[in-house]
Amino acid sequence: MKKTLLAGALAALALAAAGGVAIAQAAPQAAAPRAMRADADGDSRISQAEFVGRRLQRLTAADADRDGSVTPEEMRAVAQARMAQRADARFQRLDANSDGSISRAEFDMRRAARAEARPHRAARMHRGAGRMARHGQGANMHGPISIAGAQAKAEQAFTRLDADRDGFITAAERRAGMQGVRRERMTERRAARHAQRQASPPAPASE
Repeated sequence: MKKTLLAGALAALALAAAGGVAIAQAAPQAAAPRAMRADADGDSRISQAEFVGRRLQRLTAADADRDGSVTPEEMRAVAQARMAQRADARFQRLDANSDGSISRAEFDMRRAARAEARPHRAARMHRGAGRMARHGQGANMHGPISIAGAQAKAEQAFTRLDADRDGFITAAERRAGMQGVRRERMTERRAARHAQRQASPPAPASE
């Protein structure tokens, strides 16, 4: 009896240890998709083609006339199509039993009212695409976004992140690179605030 209990206890300890190892091994894998979303082939590293392709995916999809640039009108068309798809999905979710008891006319009227209440949503999406392109068109973010310019910026970003220059970015390199970018942005913001304070005229002395 004692031998049976001892064997059972050892087996339980072995299973617990194996489970701990499995959890420890699974944790990085669970976090990897978020940090390595551009890893299309799943080899735990990002090639330049994967990195640049991920950066340009939305821009190339929005370039309806394939002229190599994305205009605000093209971005608005993408935003409107996306809003229509989401509206259709919401309708399907509301009509749980698929009996069509929700009036489509009322639903579309509500959608139009919500769209009119948010007229700047497409403009925000265009600015977001510009940030994603890392200012491929320079400071002129209200005009067309050059896909070639965005590609050049993406290639520069890849070179900056590829610390060991092996042609691939690992999760560790990406984390280190993003931390460096955040530090640079904080330094730039502090310098801009300091310059603004220096340029501001002193307040007049009270009499």
